[in-house]
Amino acid sequence: MRKKIIFMLLVVFMLLAACSKDEEKREESGQSISPLTGISGNENVDDRIVGVMVNNHPKARPQSGLSKADIVFEVLAEGKITRFLALFQSEKPDMVGPVRSAREYYFELANGYDALYVYHGAANFVNDMIDERRIEHIDGALHDNDGNLFKRESFRQAPHNSYLQFAAVYDEAEAKGYDIKQDYQALPFMKKSDKITGEPAYRATIAYATNGQNTVTFDYDEENETYKRFNDQQQTVELDSEEPVQVSNVFIIATGHEIIDDEGRRAVDLESGGDAYLLQKGKIRKVGWENREGRIVPVKDGQTIGFVPGKTWVNIIPADPGIEQSVTISNE
Repeated sequence: MRKKIIFMLLVVFMLLAACSKDEEKREESGQSISPLTGISGNENVDDRIVGVMVNNHPKARPQSGLSKADIVFEVLAEGKITRFLALFQSEKPDMVGPVRSAREYYFELANGYDALYVYHGAANFVNDMIDERRIEHIDGALHDNDGNLFKRESFRQAPHNSYLQFAAVYDEAEAKGYDIKQDYQALPFMKKSDKITGEPAYRATIAYATNGQNTVTFDYDEENETYKRFNDQQQTVELDSEEPVQVSNVFIIATGHEIIDDEGRRAVDLESGGDAYLLQKGKIRKVGWENREGRIVPVKDGQTIGFVPGKTWVNIIPADPGIEQSVTISNE
């Protein structure tokens, strides 16, 4: 009997070891791993990424769908108001919005991830860029309030009331001849054995304006090991459910911004690299950022730094006045 028990324990041990090795192989090869979150077991790993322009005007808050985005890029549009490019793949919301107009640096970000680019309207010269560069896109201005792809909600006023009905996106993309399945290389992610170094950072506040308007704050939730986002002291939550947006990585990068017309539109440098902060699990590191094959990634001494598996929020801020002048870190 004793020999039989020992034999059974050996069999169980060998099976567990084999499963562990298989899991390591899946993680190394990217199989069954969400390319944008690094979380294994996801069934949507080959769905085409969808990038949606989301309004962040105070009259557009709280938004819909942001809690399901794998990555959100936040960049200044005009004035001191930011706008979001939300990338969806591992999770699909019912509704996203309010959806706003296109800008060059947003569609270039989306294109770097080989995403379908969804927006609502654009200046003629921006639409010309999208056509000339063959950006695969869906323009809500051509589907305005059609009840299928886009819907105007009555509880808000234009231009803050156009919402994307996400379930129709892939059908519309197929109708336009776009691929809706895609093989993606995963972003760099940390392994479970990797240790996070850095100084304690339980709160990071980003000032997009020197007068204190449009401040973005990330507060660390120690229990969930995620950061919750606030805009002008108001927590970022889902409009209907009030579910908070929580992210595992806060990546703040500084780069050149330039006003290019009388409307206050900007050009934003997404190529040159520069200074960055990376916040993960209550710690902050000063790192660099680089554009590697269209993707903005953290680097240190020439080596890519892995993201913590989970969702990521990327704040792009002007290099003038600079990252240390625009970001305040608190340990409390």
